[in-house]
Amino acid sequence: MTGDGGVELVRDALSGPGPESVTALASHAKGKEPGRALSLLRLLGPGLITGAADDDPSGIATYSQAGAQFGLNMLWTMAFTFPLMAAIQMISARIGRVTGQGLAANMQRIFPRWVVALLVGLLFIANTINIGADLAAMGAAAQLVVGWGRHTFTLAFAATSLLLQVIVPYHRYVRVLKWLTLALFAYVAVVFTVHIDWGEVAVRTVLPKIALTGGLMTVVVAVFGTTISPYLFFWQCSQEVEDLEADTNSHPLVETPTQASTELRRIQWDSIIGMGFSNLIAFFIILTTAVTLHTAGKTDIQTSEQAAEALRPIAGQLAFALFSLGVIGTGLLAIPVLAGSAAYAVGESRGWTTGLERKPKAAIGFYAVIGLASVLGFALHSSPLDPIKALFWSAVLNGLISVPIMVAVMIVASRKDTMGEFIAPGGQRTLGWIATLVMALAAIGMFVFT
Repeated sequence: MTGDGGVELVRDALSGPGPESVTALASHAKGKEPGRALSLLRLLGPGLITGAADDDPSGIATYSQAGAQFGLNMLWTMAFTFPLMAAIQMISARIGRVTGQGLAANMQRIFPRWVVALLVGLLFIANTINIGADLAAMGAAAQLVVGWGRHTFTLAFAATSLLLQVIVPYHRYVRVLKWLTLALFAYVAVVFTVHIDWGEVAVRTVLPKIALTGGLMTVVVAVFGTTISPYLFFWQCSQEVEDLEADTNSHPLVETPTQASTELRRIQWDSIIGMGFSNLIAFFIILTTAVTLHTAGKTDIQTSEQAAEALRPIAGQLAFALFSLGVIGTGLLAIPVLAGSAAYAVGESRGWTTGLERKPKAAIGFYAVIGLASVLGFALHSSPLDPIKALFWSAVLNGLISVPIMVAVMIVASRKDTMGEFIAPGGQRTLGWIATLVMALAAIGMFVFT
């Protein structure tokens, strides 16, 4: 399945013609800012941020490991997961926009409290470990440039991220941070500076040469887990709820069905474009490491220095600086998403007031969870694992816990007593359940072949 085919499959799974969907999205955004020209960058802002957050330090490390270890034979994962990833994100956003409540709150209406508590607990543990791995990688990335202070920089990044989340509304500082993600395009530039057999790339993307081994299945679980990440389900759903609360003219679709056409098309295209950006960058990270590190015989990345070497063809002596910029930029974007999604899940399951746009005094429990996840994450940064390995294994953990959470998401999206007339359409449900099955089979395969 190619990337273009994935776009068609996702688009065909939804109602409404494509061109009209783009027009509807533009009209919706213009309606919020009358009289102002809508630039392409602003139109893609929410999807760009979500996609960039998915290509966090854990993603960079995992995709680098996949390309270094298996070369071009792991490119298929990006084409394969794109429609599945886009579908589950659309479904998550749909739940929030239709019901006006986050995922955990909706799960609470359907499942026993202990089931929701278990799912939320798994998410909190995985996110906290992911935060710790991201912070450690950011500290190591800074040390690559200045030559000292890994632990000092880790503490500084943890404190800065936590303070920004508490003091400044996320939507404000993320406008600045998203520019740091442009460093990720360095992976795109590298492939045009070295010789590449593009015919071979196309063939291996569709027909990879792989043997089912424990090592391969572990990498597949890690790639799937860092691409289809549980924390993004909760984040995407909760951001739709926050947008509703910020706009007095908008209401949950179960209350105002006349808004459904525009809103669901907006979600459709925002998800396709945002996840497309994420998987495109991931594709080039795998490709870059395949044609540089793998070709040079460096098939097992152990350190940040080794991962940064993939950028040397374009950056030369500045390879470490460019790699560090990408890791630190995406880390500063992703940590609030990781901590925030955990806080949304815990807060909603407990009936607390939640929201990154609220003042700390108005959502004490919510911000307490953010603080706890950040502090525990920092405490984990001193793990004996090298940051690159820690990032990789956090991706594996995400791949494992995603299965029960995706089952719960799909059940919520399919129930009329929750979604009313706006249950996820058949095409979305099909892709969503396929994504869930694929994640489950990959996890089982990892244990079977290891």
